[in-house]
Amino acid sequence: MKKSISLLLVAILFIGFSCGQTEKSTNGADVKIETEFGDILIKLYDETPKHRDNFIKLVKDGFYDDLLFHRVIQGFMIQGGDPDSKDAEFGQRLGSGDPEYTIPAEFNSTLFHKKGALAAAREPDQVNPEKRSSGSQFYLVQGRTFSNDEIDDMIYKMESQRAQAIMRKHFTSFQEELNQLRTDGKQEELSIRIAEIREDADAEVAQLDPITISKQQREAYSTIGGYPSLDGNYTVFGEIVEGLDVLDKIAAVETDNFDRPVADVKMKVKVLD
Repeated sequence: MKKSISLLLVAILFIGFSCGQTEKSTNGADVKIETEFGDILIKLYDETPKHRDNFIKLVKDGFYDDLLFHRVIQGFMIQGGDPDSKDAEFGQRLGSGDPEYTIPAEFNSTLFHKKGALAAAREPDQVNPEKRSSGSQFYLVQGRTFSNDEIDDMIYKMESQRAQAIMRKHFTSFQEELNQLRTDGKQEELSIRIAEIREDADAEVAQLDPITISKQQREAYSTIGGYPSLDGNYTVFGEIVEGLDVLDKIAAVETDNFDRPVADVKMKVKVLD
Protein backbone atom coordinates (compact mmCIF):
# COMPACT_ATOMS: atom_id res chain seq x y z
CA MET A 1 0.00 0.00 0.00
CA LYS A 2 2.78 2.39 0.99
CA LYS A 3 4.64 1.49 -2.22
CA SER A 4 1.57 2.29 -4.33
CA ILE A 5 1.12 5.67 -2.61
CA SER A 6 4.80 6.49 -3.17
CA LEU A 7 4.58 5.69 -6.85
CA LEU A 8 1.45 7.82 -7.14
CA LEU A 9 3.20 10.78 -5.50
CA VAL A 10 6.18 10.43 -7.83
CA ALA A 11 3.85 10.38 -10.83
CA ILE A 12 1.99 13.49 -9.62
CA LEU A 13 5.25 15.35 -8.98
CA PHE A 14 6.57 14.39 -12.42
CA ILE A 15 3.40 15.58 -14.13
CA GLY A 16 3.46 18.84 -12.22
CA PHE A 17 7.12 19.40 -13.09
CA SER A 18 6.55 18.65 -16.78
CA CYS A 19 3.60 21.02 -17.04
CA GLY A 20 5.69 23.86 -15.69
CA GLN A 21 8.36 23.52 -18.38
CA THR A 22 8.52 25.43 -21.65
CA GLU A 23 8.92 23.35 -24.78
CA LYS A 24 12.42 22.36 -25.80
CA SER A 25 13.95 23.59 -29.01
CA THR A 26 14.60 21.25 -31.91
CA ASN A 27 16.79 21.96 -34.95
CA GLY A 28 17.98 25.19 -33.35
CA ALA A 29 14.47 26.66 -33.46
CA ASP A 30 13.56 29.61 -31.24
CA VAL A 31 9.80 29.76 -31.79
CA LYS A 32 6.99 27.49 -32.95
CA ILE A 33 3.95 28.62 -34.94
CA GLU A 34 1.05 26.23 -34.46
CA THR A 35 -1.67 26.06 -37.12
CA GLU A 36 -4.42 23.63 -38.11
CA PHE A 37 -2.15 22.53 -40.97
CA GLY A 38 0.74 21.63 -38.66
CA ASP A 39 3.61 23.34 -36.86
CA ILE A 40 6.31 25.63 -38.23
CA LEU A 41 9.60 25.85 -36.32
CA ILE A 42 11.61 29.03 -36.81
CA LYS A 43 15.16 30.05 -36.02
CA LEU A 44 15.66 33.79 -35.37
CA TYR A 45 18.88 35.47 -36.53
CA ASP A 46 21.30 37.02 -34.06
CA GLU A 47 22.39 39.36 -36.88
CA THR A 48 19.05 41.17 -36.55
CA PRO A 49 18.79 41.68 -32.76
CA LYS A 50 16.12 44.39 -32.77
CA HIS A 51 13.72 42.25 -34.78
CA ARG A 52 14.64 39.08 -32.88
CA ASP A 53 14.08 40.63 -29.45
CA ASN A 54 10.85 42.35 -30.49
CA PHE A 55 9.42 39.14 -31.94
CA ILE A 56 10.29 37.10 -28.85
CA LYS A 57 8.75 39.75 -26.56
CA LEU A 58 5.49 39.75 -28.52
CA VAL A 59 5.37 35.96 -28.52
CA LYS A 60 5.94 35.80 -24.75
CA ASP A 61 3.18 38.39 -24.28
CA GLY A 62 0.78 36.17 -26.25
CA PHE A 63 0.36 38.90 -28.87
CA TYR A 64 0.14 36.51 -31.83
CA ASP A 65 -2.19 33.93 -30.33
CA ASP A 66 -5.38 33.56 -32.39
CA LEU A 67 -4.27 36.10 -35.00
CA LEU A 68 -4.71 35.15 -38.66
CA PHE A 69 -2.54 34.64 -41.66
CA HIS A 70 -4.55 37.40 -43.27
CA ARG A 71 -2.74 37.70 -46.62
CA VAL A 72 -1.83 34.60 -48.61
CA ILE A 73 -0.44 34.58 -52.15
CA GLN A 74 0.63 31.24 -53.56
CA GLY A 75 4.07 31.42 -55.15
CA PHE A 76 4.89 34.49 -53.05
CA MET A 77 4.32 34.44 -49.26
CA ILE A 78 1.95 34.12 -46.31
CA GLN A 79 1.57 37.13 -44.00
CA GLY A 80 0.27 37.54 -40.44
CA GLY A 81 0.64 39.59 -37.29
CA ASP A 82 -2.10 42.18 -37.78
CA PRO A 83 -3.70 42.65 -34.32
CA ASP A 84 -6.96 43.63 -36.04
CA SER A 85 -7.22 40.10 -37.43
CA LYS A 86 -8.18 38.65 -34.06
CA ASP A 87 -11.92 37.93 -34.19
CA ALA A 88 -12.11 39.79 -37.50
CA GLU A 89 -15.43 39.58 -39.29
CA PHE A 90 -15.74 37.57 -42.47
CA GLY A 91 -14.59 39.62 -45.46
CA GLN A 92 -13.06 42.38 -43.31
CA ARG A 93 -10.08 44.06 -44.97
CA LEU A 94 -6.94 43.45 -42.93
CA GLY A 95 -3.29 44.44 -43.03
CA SER A 96 -3.25 47.94 -41.48
CA GLY A 97 -3.05 47.01 -37.81
CA ASP A 98 0.11 47.35 -35.76
CA PRO A 99 1.29 47.85 -32.16
CA GLU A 100 1.83 51.58 -32.90
CA TYR A 101 5.59 51.45 -33.31
CA THR A 102 8.08 50.48 -35.99
CA ILE A 103 11.54 48.90 -35.97
CA PRO A 104 14.63 50.27 -37.76
CA ALA A 105 15.63 48.23 -40.80
CA GLU A 106 18.38 45.67 -40.18
CA PHE A 107 19.51 44.76 -43.67
CA ASN A 108 22.21 42.14 -44.02
CA SER A 109 23.40 40.90 -47.41
CA THR A 110 23.90 37.37 -46.04
CA LEU A 111 20.21 37.13 -45.03
CA PHE A 112 17.91 36.89 -48.00
CA HIS A 113 14.45 35.89 -49.20
CA LYS A 114 14.98 32.19 -49.85
CA LYS A 115 12.01 29.87 -49.39
CA GLY A 116 11.15 29.71 -45.69
CA ALA A 117 12.64 33.11 -44.83
CA LEU A 118 10.91 35.08 -42.05
CA ALA A 119 10.78 38.80 -42.82
CA ALA A 120 9.08 41.93 -41.53
CA ALA A 121 6.28 43.62 -43.43
CA ARG A 122 6.33 47.42 -43.68
CA GLU A 123 4.70 50.51 -45.14
CA PRO A 124 5.71 51.39 -48.75
CA ASP A 125 8.65 53.64 -49.60
CA GLN A 126 6.46 56.66 -50.36
CA VAL A 127 5.55 57.02 -46.68
CA ASN A 128 8.48 55.05 -45.26
CA PRO A 129 11.73 55.99 -47.04
CA GLU A 130 13.82 54.50 -44.22
CA LYS A 131 12.14 51.12 -44.82
CA ARG A 132 11.31 50.72 -41.13
CA SER A 133 9.57 47.46 -40.28
CA SER A 134 6.10 46.95 -38.84
CA GLY A 135 6.20 46.33 -35.11
CA SER A 136 4.33 43.04 -35.48
CA GLN A 137 3.43 42.04 -39.04
CA PHE A 138 5.64 39.41 -40.65
CA TYR A 139 5.64 37.10 -43.64
CA LEU A 140 7.06 33.71 -44.54
CA VAL A 141 8.43 33.40 -48.07
CA GLN A 142 7.26 30.64 -50.36
CA GLY A 143 8.32 32.07 -53.72
CA ARG A 144 9.40 29.81 -56.56
CA THR A 145 12.58 28.63 -58.24
CA PHE A 146 14.34 30.87 -60.76
CA SER A 147 16.69 30.03 -63.61
CA ASN A 148 20.02 31.87 -63.81
CA ASP A 149 18.71 33.88 -66.78
CA GLU A 150 15.63 34.90 -64.77
CA ILE A 151 17.84 35.98 -61.87
CA ASP A 152 20.01 38.08 -64.22
CA ASP A 153 16.90 39.68 -65.77
CA MET A 154 15.57 40.46 -62.30
CA ILE A 155 18.84 42.14 -61.31
CA TYR A 156 18.65 44.29 -64.46
CA LYS A 157 15.06 45.29 -63.67
CA MET A 158 15.97 46.10 -60.06
CA GLU A 159 18.81 48.35 -61.20
CA SER A 160 16.53 50.04 -63.73
CA GLN A 161 13.85 50.63 -61.10
CA ARG A 162 16.45 52.07 -58.72
CA ALA A 163 17.69 54.46 -61.42
CA GLN A 164 14.13 55.52 -62.27
CA ALA A 165 13.41 56.21 -58.59
CA ILE A 166 16.45 58.51 -58.38
CA MET A 167 15.40 60.30 -61.54
CA ARG A 168 11.87 60.84 -60.15
CA LYS A 169 13.32 62.16 -56.89
CA HIS A 170 15.42 64.76 -58.71
CA PHE A 171 12.63 65.98 -60.99
CA THR A 172 10.13 66.07 -58.12
CA SER A 173 12.48 68.36 -56.19
CA PHE A 174 12.44 70.91 -59.01
CA GLN A 175 8.85 70.43 -60.20
CA GLU A 176 7.69 73.91 -59.22
CA GLU A 177 10.62 75.53 -61.02
CA LEU A 178 10.00 73.49 -64.17
CA ASN A 179 6.27 74.24 -64.11
CA GLN A 180 6.97 77.94 -63.80
CA LEU A 181 9.29 77.85 -66.82
CA ARG A 182 6.56 76.09 -68.79
CA THR A 183 3.96 78.64 -67.70
CA ASP A 184 6.24 81.51 -68.71
CA GLY A 185 6.86 79.93 -72.10
CA LYS A 186 10.63 79.81 -71.57
CA GLN A 187 11.18 76.67 -73.60
CA GLU A 188 14.92 77.07 -74.11
CA GLU A 189 15.57 77.62 -70.40
CA LEU A 190 13.26 74.71 -69.61
CA SER A 191 15.20 72.37 -71.90
CA ILE A 192 18.51 73.43 -70.37
CA ARG A 193 17.19 72.97 -66.82
CA ILE A 194 15.80 69.51 -67.63
CA ALA A 195 19.16 68.48 -69.08
CA GLU A 196 20.93 69.71 -65.93
CA ILE A 197 18.60 67.81 -63.61
CA ARG A 198 18.97 64.66 -65.69
CA GLU A 199 22.75 65.00 -65.60
CA ASP A 200 22.73 65.33 -61.79
CA ALA A 201 20.49 62.26 -61.47
CA ASP A 202 22.71 60.25 -63.82
CA ALA A 203 25.74 61.22 -61.75
CA GLU A 204 24.05 59.92 -58.58
CA VAL A 205 23.13 56.66 -60.31
CA ALA A 206 26.74 56.26 -61.46
CA GLN A 207 27.91 56.39 -57.83
CA LEU A 208 25.73 53.42 -56.82
CA ASP A 209 27.21 50.01 -56.26
CA PRO A 210 25.88 47.44 -58.72
CA ILE A 211 23.25 45.05 -57.43
CA THR A 212 24.84 41.64 -56.99
CA ILE A 213 23.63 38.23 -55.89
CA SER A 214 26.03 35.96 -54.06
CA LYS A 215 26.78 32.40 -55.11
CA GLN A 216 24.83 31.23 -52.03
CA GLN A 217 21.79 33.31 -53.01
CA ARG A 218 21.89 32.19 -56.63
CA GLU A 219 22.10 28.54 -55.60
CA ALA A 220 19.20 28.89 -53.15
CA TYR A 221 16.96 30.73 -55.59
CA SER A 222 17.64 28.20 -58.36
CA THR A 223 17.08 25.12 -56.15
CA ILE A 224 14.74 25.63 -53.16
CA GLY A 225 13.38 28.93 -54.49
CA GLY A 226 12.41 32.22 -52.91
CA TYR A 227 11.73 35.80 -53.98
CA PRO A 228 14.97 37.70 -54.80
CA SER A 229 13.40 41.04 -55.74
CA LEU A 230 12.55 41.64 -52.06
CA ASP A 231 16.20 41.54 -50.99
CA GLY A 232 17.50 44.81 -49.56
CA ASN A 233 13.97 46.17 -49.22
CA TYR A 234 12.53 44.19 -46.31
CA THR A 235 14.36 42.95 -43.21
CA VAL A 236 14.86 39.18 -43.11
CA PHE A 237 15.23 38.09 -39.48
CA GLY A 238 14.74 34.32 -39.37
CA GLU A 239 14.03 31.14 -41.30
CA ILE A 240 11.94 28.00 -41.11
CA VAL A 241 13.96 25.00 -39.92
CA GLU A 242 11.01 22.61 -39.94
CA GLY A 243 7.58 22.89 -41.54
CA LEU A 244 8.12 24.02 -45.13
CA ASP A 245 5.33 21.62 -46.05
CA VAL A 246 3.00 23.51 -43.71
CA LEU A 247 3.97 26.77 -45.44
CA ASP A 248 3.01 25.19 -48.78
CA LYS A 249 -0.32 23.96 -47.42
CA ILE A 250 -1.27 27.42 -46.12
CA ALA A 251 -0.12 29.07 -49.35
CA ALA A 252 -2.48 26.79 -51.29
CA VAL A 253 -5.70 27.73 -49.45
CA GLU A 254 -8.52 29.46 -51.26
CA THR A 255 -8.48 33.26 -50.91
CA ASP A 256 -10.79 36.16 -51.71
CA ASN A 257 -10.10 39.14 -53.98
CA PHE A 258 -8.01 40.75 -51.23
CA ASP A 259 -5.83 37.64 -50.71
CA ARG A 260 -7.45 36.83 -47.37
CA PRO A 261 -8.11 33.10 -46.88
CA VAL A 262 -11.80 32.28 -47.28
CA ALA A 263 -11.53 30.05 -44.19
CA ASP A 264 -9.55 31.67 -41.35
CA VAL A 265 -6.06 30.30 -40.73
CA LYS A 266 -5.28 31.03 -37.08
CA MET A 267 -1.93 30.81 -35.34
CA LYS A 268 -0.54 30.28 -31.88
CA VAL A 269 3.12 31.10 -31.31
CA LYS A 270 5.37 29.78 -28.55
CA VAL A 271 8.96 30.45 -27.51
CA LEU A 272 11.15 27.35 -27.36
CA ASP A 273 14.05 26.85 -24.93
